Amino acid sequence: MSVAKETVGRKAVAYIESGMVVGLGTGSTAYYFVDELGKRYASGQINQIRCVSTSTQTEQQAQSLGLPTVTLDEVNHIDVLVDGADETLDSFSGIKGGGGALLLEKIVAQYSRKIIWIVDQAKRVDYLGAFPLPVEVVQFGAWKLFHTFDKAGMQPSFRKKGVDSLFITDSGNYIIDLHLGKIEHPEQVAFELKNMVGVVEHGLFINYPNIILVGDQQGGYETIERPTIIQ
Repeated sequence: MSVAKETVGRKAVAYIESGMVVGLGTGSTAYYFVDELGKRYASGQINQIRCVSTSTQTEQQAQSLGLPTVTLDEVNHIDVLVDGADETLDSFSGIKGGGGALLLEKIVAQYSRKIIWIVDQAKRVDYLGAFPLPVEVVQFGAWKLFHTFDKAGMQPSFRKKGVDSLFITDSGNYIIDLHLGKIEHPEQVAFELKNMVGVVEHGLFINYPNIILVGDQQGGYETIERPTIIQ
C-alpha cells in the first residue's frame, strides 16, 4: 500500500460537496478517492451527488460502494473531476494513460469545471517522458502507425494484456506506448500525434488541472494551485 497515494486520494474528497456532479478518475490513486467518497456518501456526509466514471473499472468500483453513477451525456457538466497522473509538471501539464483510460479521461476532463490531480512525489517531475507516452490507436492499420513511430525513433511498443494478447481499451482500441525518455516540447509532440490518421488520442494532458495534490510517504501532502486570474 502506498501511504502517499492513499493520503491524497482521501484528502481530495474535501473538494466534493453535496449536490455536485463528480468525475471519477481511474488508477491506483483514484481508487482511494472513490473509496473515501463511497464511505462519506454511505454515512450521509455527502448526498445528492451523481458520478461520471472514466472507465469500466472505476464505474464498477463506484457501483459496488453504492455511489449513483450516470453517463457523461446525462449531465450538463462535471463540477469536480479527481484523477491521477503518471507524471506531472508544476506547470499543470502531465502524462496520463498508464491505466489505459486516457481517451475517456480526456473526454470527461473536457466537460469538467475543476480538475484535481492526485499523485505521489515520484510522479512530480521536471520533464515529461521518463514514463512511456501512451497513444490510443484504432486497430485497423495499427502496425502501420507502429512502424511510423519506430522510424521516427520513438521506440514504440504495443501495450499487452498478459503474454499473448494486446491490451484493448474500453473504446475498443489498441495502445502504443512511446518510450521518448525526455519530451522537450510537449505541445509540439501533442500536435503532431493528434494530426496522425489512426491516432484516436494521446496521453499528453497539456494545461489541464486546476489543483495538484502531491502526497509523501510520511502521510503529508502539498497543494499546488493554479493562480486565479482576476478579470
